[in-house]
Amino acid sequence: MAKVKIAVIGCGTIAKTAHIPAYMANSECEILYFCDIIIERAQEAVKNSGCGVAVADYREILKDKTVDAVSVCTPNNVHASITIDFLRAGKHVLCEKPAARTYDEALEMQTVCKETGKILTIGVVNRYRKGVGRIKSLIDAGELGEVYQVYASFRSHRAIPGLGGAFTTSEIAGGGVMIDWGVHFLDLMMYCTGDPMPKTVTGQTHCVLGKKMQDYAYVDMWAGPPDYNGTYDVDDYVTAIIKTQGPTITLNGAWAQNIGKNEMYVDFLGDKAGVRFQYSEPFTLYSQKDGALTETEFTYSGMELEASFQAEIDAFINSIKTGEKLSSHIDTVIITAKIMQAIYDSSKKGREIVF
Repeated sequence: MAKVKIAVIGCGTIAKTAHIPAYMANSECEILYFCDIIIERAQEAVKNSGCGVAVADYREILKDKTVDAVSVCTPNNVHASITIDFLRAGKHVLCEKPAARTYDEALEMQTVCKETGKILTIGVVNRYRKGVGRIKSLIDAGELGEVYQVYASFRSHRAIPGLGGAFTTSEIAGGGVMIDWGVHFLDLMMYCTGDPMPKTVTGQTHCVLGKKMQDYAYVDMWAGPPDYNGTYDVDDYVTAIIKTQGPTITLNGAWAQNIGKNEMYVDFLGDKAGVRFQYSEPFTLYSQKDGALTETEFTYSGMELEASFQAEIDAFINSIKTGEKLSSHIDTVIITAKIMQAIYDSSKKGREIVF
């Protein structure tokens, strides 16, 4: 089969550091277009990659029948519209996380995916991490016994990204820490436990520490300097309890909290054993044997997270060639979108959401 022809839509950080390098390293594909509304970004990508054409409007690519697939690496507010346009133009799509700002937008993407018969994969890259895959294998093999509770903490001291910019504007991002960091942790928990359907969701979000933007002191602001004339109307803290057909899932997340510690981990609690997965570190299996308590460390390369982006792109290209349905397909990831929407709805309505 000929090489898969790719267009990259949006040439910001995630495209430059993950998608573009991974496509360039895959011998079975070729990038034809780099697109960004800031044309200089697209031109820089062409220069650095030594291939492709730079365009500012993705609509120029829709009618090019030589393009097989696209990566959508844009802000959240145009995930749905751009993805749907390319699906209807007969292109396969890998859309970065979250699938969309809202569950309704994600549902529309899923509907068009089914109508067109094209592949729609969402960039929930943790499903391609070796450590995460090993945890899933341990759970599937019964090593933890019945997994009855899963807990995630994704909490940082003062790390609101790009205060006043796209990340902190609900109309663009759809939410704050839950939709930015939480989608990764929630999807990781769902994947490892077999993507159980939710039964009830109770959530509470807080928009607190960044509201008085001029007074916000911070440790890190990785998405760019603050724009004090911008908007801050998203959650910087979230807590939730999700009852599923499998385990109960609980989480606490914070872009910013008045505790000077960063805690990024997931606990899987089973009746035979438990696992603590440090988000960017090894994981530990806690169990017992012959009356003694045991701890087993599983250590992976420090480049394991970077390698997962390559694995994600490679799997996407392979799915185009073989028709294989990936675990990150919209039909699976839509469950995560449904739960996230319920967390926001529960917080807004002040009550439990029952499915």
